[in-house]
Order: sequence, then C-alpha cells, then structure tokens
Amino acid sequence: MKLILHTDGAARGNPGPAGIGIVIRAEDGTTLAELGEYIGEATNNVAEYRALMRALEEARRLGADSVEVLADSELLVRQVNGEYRVRHPNLVPLYAAVMEKLKSFSSFSITHVPRKENARADALANWALDEAEGERK
Repeated sequence: MKLILHTDGAARGNPGPAGIGIVIRAEDGTTLAELGEYIGEATNNVAEYRALMRALEEARRLGADSVEVLADSELLVRQVNGEYRVRHPNLVPLYAAVMEKLKSFSSFSITHVPRKENARADALANWALDEAEGERK
C-alpha cells in the first residue's frame, strides 16, 4: 500500500520552540491521519527532519510499503535525494535515521512542493506551537 505524506516543521526563532505537522493520505486522497506535535527547542531544519521521521513511523504503523513524501523544505528534499550533502552536525544523525527508515519501504519518493500545497501540515505544526505556548504561559 502506498501512502502520501505531507510533512512540515516550524520553529519560532532559530533555534526556538518547534513543532511538526503531518498529514497522511491514501492514494485516493482520503486523509488517514493528521498529527501536530510540539518537539521542544529546535532549529527549523531539525524540525523538518523530525516531521519526516515521525511521518515515516506513522506510515509504517498504518501498513505502508511505499511512500510519497511532499515537503516544502527544499533543503530537506535535496538532502534526502542526494543533491546536497548534509554537513551540519545537528542534521547528520537525523539524516542517517531518515535514510535508515526509508530502507524499510519498497519504494519512496520525496518532492518539494510550494508552501500553499502543504498548508494543512504547516497549520498542524503551528497549532502544536500555539498549544505549547499556551501551556508555557
């Protein structure tokens, strides 16, 4: 079964409070899962990787053997596709973990999409931040 994963990470400050947003859909467009989680202090790039890792875990839990990832982080997409090297020490272990998780799928693709095409995942990441900020006040 192939699933479509929309992922987004957001940080308010770089680093700062960070959240992730994930939308998982079946190929027919049916939404199977939505998730917004606060992940603590992180950079935006770390949040993007954490969102992808969490989405891959959820896709596996839902029984996916193939995934199509749509993300609005050009850096993340280009790194996972091997177009850019991962140099930042905070991203190296996250990149390695993502690549290891991707090996468990028979096939995968990751594509950069404009932010407006990833609006729900973005909204979920920001919702998680808003909720966390409300709890911290």
